[in-house]
Amino acid sequence: MENKALNFFKNNINKQITNSLSPVGNWLKGVLKNAEEGELTIEFKIRPEMANPMGYVHGGIYSLIIDEIIGATVFTLNLDNHFVTVNLSVDYFANVKIGDTIKAVSKIVKQGKKIINVECQIYNLDNKLLAKGSSNLIKNIEIEK
Repeated sequence: MENKALNFFKNNINKQITNSLSPVGNWLKGVLKNAEEGELTIEFKIRPEMANPMGYVHGGIYSLIIDEIIGATVFTLNLDNHFVTVNLSVDYFANVKIGDTIKAVSKIVKQGKKIINVECQIYNLDNKLLAKGSSNLIKNIEIEK
C-alpha cells in the first residue's frame, strides 16, 4: 500500500514547512531535512518570538518542537487512526540563542496497536545534544480516507 503521508514528507525535503495540518507546525517554520517511515529530521532557526527574556530559546519551545515532531513522526506511518499525546517528558541540557539553528531528530521506539512510543533529540549544528524528549501517543479516532 502506498504511504501517502511519507510521500508528502519526502516531496518536501529541504523546504520550509508551510503546509502542515498543524498550525503550530507552520508557525515553527522548520525545514524538513530527512523523512523515513517512523523517522524525521527537521531544522529550526531560533527567532526572537521563541526566546526567553535573556535571548535564549525558551524551554517551552524545545517542548513544543519535540511534541510537534513526535506527532509528525507518527503521521509518517500512514495509519488509519489519529494518535494523540498521552504524556511528554523533556530533559534540557543546553541553550541556544536567537539566530542559532537547531535540528530535531525523531524515531518511533515501539509501535503497538493502541500506544506508540516516540523519542526526539534536539541538537545544535555541531551535534551537541541540547534537549531530548519522549512521548506515548494513544489511538484516538479513525481518519476518513
